[in-house]
Parts: sequence; C-alpha cells; structure tokens
Amino acid sequence: MKDLMGLMKQAKEMQKKMEVAQGQVADIVVEGRSGGGLVSIELAGGGNMKSLKIDLSLFGSAEQDDMEMAEDLIVAAYQDAKVKLDEAQAKTMKDAMGDIPLPPGMNLPF
Repeated sequence: MKDLMGLMKQAKEMQKKMEVAQGQVADIVVEGRSGGGLVSIELAGGGNMKSLKIDLSLFGSAEQDDMEMAEDLIVAAYQDAKVKLDEAQAKTMKDAMGDIPLPPGMNLPF
C-alpha cells in the first residue's frame, strides 16, 4: 500500500511540474534569421509568429526576383526559429521532469 501512495504522490508532483513547465514553454520566445540577418522572425511558444523584420535593402529595385527571394528568406527564417523553439521547449520540459523516473518507453514531452 505504501508503494501505491508513493506512486500517487509522485504522479501529483509530476502533474504540478508539468503545469509549471507548460507555462514556461508558452513564454519562450526565439528569433530565427536568414539571409545574413536581412530577414528575422520571432516565434513564441506554440510556434506563433510574434514579429517579422525585413531589411529594406532587399527591395532596392523591387523586381519579381527580389520578391521571390524575400519570400524564400522568410520561410527559411521561420524554419530556423521553429527548430530553435522546439529545442528550447524540449529542454524546458526535460529539465522540469528530469528528476522523476518514468516507466521504460515513456518519453516527455508526450
């Protein structure tokens, strides 16, 4: 019976830590850049884009090729930021749950 009570206590602790970690994950903001910094994007937790900055030098002659290049750079900057966000979120969750042993095969985040 002590084992069951200990397991229930551990589950409650894990639930509290998960809630705190989820709040921290939602607050993470990362910046992705492309084109040597000509385009940058900020993403918040969940992958929501907070801001987009494009250096005006990209549009010196405003030709179709320039617009296509800008679009490609925006996509590349978003992907860069998204990878960083995913890594930061995974680290935050691992740090929050690292001291609680999980059954084999069970990984976080779920």
